[in-house]
Amino acid sequence: MRTLKKYKPTRFAAKTSVYDQVKADYAVNFIQCLCHTKGIWSGKPFLLLDWQEQIIRDLFGVVKPDGYRQFNTAYIEIPKKNGKSELAAAIALLLTCGDFEERAEVYGCAADRQQASIVFEVAADMVHMCPALNRRVKILRATKRIVFLPTNSFYQVLSAEAYSKHGFNIHGVVFDELHTQPNRKLFDVMTKGSGDARTQPLFFLITTAGSDTHSICYEQHQKAKDILEDRKHDSTYYPVIYGSQEEDDWTSPKVWKKANPSLGETIGIDKVKAACESARENPGEENIFRQLRLNQWVKQAIRWMPMEKWDLCGSPVNPDTLEGRVCYGGLDLSSSTDITAFVLVFPPQDEEDRFMVLPYFWIPEETIGLRVRRDHVPYDLWEREGQIETTEGNVVHYGYIEKFIENLGMKYNIREIAFDRWGAVQMVQNLEGMGFAVVPFGQGFKDMSPSTKELMKLVLGKELAHGGHPVLRWMMDNIYIRTDPAGNIKPDKEKSTEKIDGAVATIMALDRAIRCGNDTSASVYDGRGLLFI
Repeated sequence: MRTLKKYKPTRFAAKTSVYDQVKADYAVNFIQCLCHTKGIWSGKPFLLLDWQEQIIRDLFGVVKPDGYRQFNTAYIEIPKKNGKSELAAAIALLLTCGDFEERAEVYGCAADRQQASIVFEVAADMVHMCPALNRRVKILRATKRIVFLPTNSFYQVLSAEAYSKHGFNIHGVVFDELHTQPNRKLFDVMTKGSGDARTQPLFFLITTAGSDTHSICYEQHQKAKDILEDRKHDSTYYPVIYGSQEEDDWTSPKVWKKANPSLGETIGIDKVKAACESARENPGEENIFRQLRLNQWVKQAIRWMPMEKWDLCGSPVNPDTLEGRVCYGGLDLSSSTDITAFVLVFPPQDEEDRFMVLPYFWIPEETIGLRVRRDHVPYDLWEREGQIETTEGNVVHYGYIEKFIENLGMKYNIREIAFDRWGAVQMVQNLEGMGFAVVPFGQGFKDMSPSTKELMKLVLGKELAHGGHPVLRWMMDNIYIRTDPAGNIKPDKEKSTEKIDGAVATIMALDRAIRCGNDTSASVYDGRGLLFI
């Protein structure tokens, strides 16, 4: 058993509180009878690291004169990959199965049921790996519930709508990634008075730094920080924040170590170094590195594309020399009164070739003057130069665009067209009727992140040619990105200063080009034949 060389109770222990060695040892021993569940650690005993053991001994060993725990809320803020899920799962099991509480109600909460299930799955695997618990615990995976039979206690994952269900009698709550909570409703329901009927409820909040300074997580972050810096005092609140300061050198291994207490244990320094190098080369990744690796609160939406790198990829693209080649389309309709973008991406034919980009844009003819005056964007100049087309009326004429794409299909081997599901139903049906293979493309992190990251990689490596198209350049310069807790990214239309439809269409087309490649064995004409009008 790994123990601290010399345990010193937290300085936040009240003067009237005492450190109960027996209770602290019991909590540590309970957790260290569990096993890790993932990767190279799977099946190995959960030997608490020093920082983890300090938290456990403080939370479960510091007691009031009546013998009950002093702390009922713990706020733990720490970068990713430091073992948050394993520690949260172990505490959930300790509260459910090892706290001698009859009919204890312990809940796992997160922004959504899927996120909350991460800790549940770790806890369930820990039970299976521990014979003593496995004999006494019933796991109901369908309802995400773990029942400890001797005391009829349970650990339950809550759905996102749980804030509307009052009447909890809480012994413990584990909030995972608090910074992803969309509002404070669930937090308030679970923490305000819900544990009053219990003698020593514990609200365990564990998270990485976020970006929304108006969130419930930032509120807790500020409270924890105020207590740590002696601006506030709350004997029931236990604050732990691991992270770097904004003025710290974010590229320094010493700073990495300060922010990541598990560095060298659950997280390899080589992984952090690689992430840092990537962030140094790609300015769009710096904020992600600072947030997820150094636990700094940063702005969620950040300007993304380094335009000097984009301009270096402006080699000419001759549409005529691409005739007959395999390509993939990305279609972003936006709204009928806005810009519509269609982008073709041609995958390279050999190692010396690059991804070629051909963009097309349309705007309603009657609104172009208004847009120039209102937005101060040179739509009229781009129209005269042939960089953007207008369609009759005050809305985009989708029939014209469909015919245009059909004609492109006669010139290029358009294997697939990826489209945003929103507002594209009729056009998609019409394109399918023309014989095109159309593929729905989600606008969430799951679908957008891989090709968004790949686009940046290609730009930085000069493996892309876009011909310097001014409209596409303007849209690339407008992009802001949003990140999720896992480090996935996507263009943020709400935060982006201007239109980014062409950039989104490029990302969608690039995704299909990378996935499907340059296979010419099946031409689009094999499926539909030639069309005669």
